[in-house]
Amino acid sequence: MPSFLATAHSYQPGATGLPARCFTSPEMFDQELERLFCEHWVCLGHVAALSAPGDFLTTAWGSESVLVLRDHDGALRAFHNVCRHRGARLCVAESGRLGPTIQCLYHAWTYGLDGALLGAPHMDEVTGFARADYPLHQVALEHCDGLLFINLAAEPPPLAESLAPLPGKFARWNLPLLRRARRLEYTVAANWKLLFENFNECYHCPLVHPGLAKLTPFDSSENDLAEGPILGGFMALAPGRSSLTHSGNRCGALARDLPADDQRRVYFYSIFPNLLLSLHPDYVLLHTVWPQATNRTLVRCDWLFHPDSFEASDFNPDEAVAFWDEVNRQDWRVCELSQLGISSRAYRPGPYSPRESLTAAWDRQYLRAMGE
Repeated sequence: MPSFLATAHSYQPGATGLPARCFTSPEMFDQELERLFCEHWVCLGHVAALSAPGDFLTTAWGSESVLVLRDHDGALRAFHNVCRHRGARLCVAESGRLGPTIQCLYHAWTYGLDGALLGAPHMDEVTGFARADYPLHQVALEHCDGLLFINLAAEPPPLAESLAPLPGKFARWNLPLLRRARRLEYTVAANWKLLFENFNECYHCPLVHPGLAKLTPFDSSENDLAEGPILGGFMALAPGRSSLTHSGNRCGALARDLPADDQRRVYFYSIFPNLLLSLHPDYVLLHTVWPQATNRTLVRCDWLFHPDSFEASDFNPDEAVAFWDEVNRQDWRVCELSQLGISSRAYRPGPYSPRESLTAAWDRQYLRAMGE
């Protein structure tokens, strides 16, 4: 994927890649799930997935599963997807729409969409049992500029504190108003960190992405965030091109509040630990990244457009979907090749070039978060 030319203050000579154990060790992988995906804010995707009362989605990593829903009063809520009786998983579907209650498939314990236990067959025969003592376990949930985040920590810091300067940074794309046109899922035979390292540099773009290189020159970029949990900046569109699609033309309505300069740019940001965000003049692409094993990663990709796009007779989101599906598959292939090579006893981390400054910055953020 594309990213950005190094700036003088961001490149640190002597930086090298992470050691092999970061990509191959089951012990490191388990630590990442606990320290990064259970103690940091992770992105579930866009709020459009929960547009109506009763809408729900689930997501799982490691041994954890979280249920997020919109209750019948319109409030967004998140719970551990675990029945309070014998621990059965409550919702097994990835998404859908609930009725007035959530019922466990094992012993029919039944919960309201606010998490309260409403019914527990035969438990009134148990001395001292009170339904009020067994609500679903809540999970911290915040939404920011249309993006949903959860945190499994007992007392997580505010999202705005953890992911500054996220709030308001992308306001000119009107993210809360966007609607999803497509979703694709990929299973990549590579460690999840390789996807982030790849996203944060365009050193590979001329060779790996010839179609992309025609639309946005790999050296036409500028970073505005070069250290910390959010990294990225923009790349300029080539003359005569107006978006990243197979034709190079826009396929959706232009974002309403987008300044003239931004109509000639595409912005790319990695948001630690699991979101890749690409903002085009006419659509926004989200990649949420979910580690499955040391050498396997699930990626969910959502293409989001302004509501005006869906009313246009010439709206063709497949122009963007097909373009990025091609680019994604090119990226996944080289990430998988990297995973194979890193697994060799011959592997030693090589030096980063100045065009990989954001990749080195992402590695530093990872090491800080892991306490190393």
